[in-house]
Amino acid sequence: MARIDYYRDPAAPAANSVVPSVTAVVQDDSGRLLLIHKTDNGLWALPGGGHDIGESITETAVREVREETGIDVTVQDLIGLYTDPGHVMAYDDGEVRQQFSLCFRARPVGGSLRTSSESKEVRWVSPADLDTLDIHPSMRLRIDHGLDVSRSAPYLG
Repeated sequence: MARIDYYRDPAAPAANSVVPSVTAVVQDDSGRLLLIHKTDNGLWALPGGGHDIGESITETAVREVREETGIDVTVQDLIGLYTDPGHVMAYDDGEVRQQFSLCFRARPVGGSLRTSSESKEVRWVSPADLDTLDIHPSMRLRIDHGLDVSRSAPYLG
């Protein structure tokens, strides 16, 4: 399913749904960041996705990272809560979703890189190389917050 992200765009369509979701900042022992090249919008992003009934939100993060990247993780802490009503995602089926995402810091504990139906490429990226990738501003905000280890409290925005 294709999607268009609107970020603080006055021409954006009105949201008609909210789906709790997660993203995860996963770094390896070298400090490289786990990123996916998404199939729905062609952008680079943190792995993540929608919360399913019957699982805790941290279980969602573990499942989504494994599904999209092949990497097994354990959740360490909460980076922030991202609910900007100015960020909506319009899908080709008519759904227009307002952002509602919890971003977690997680560490890899196993698995091996692989793609999925949601990721056409998966790679470990040096933070110094982030500016060479096409990353949505709302995703870059989460990445920057996740890489900033001096933050003492989760982002609430």
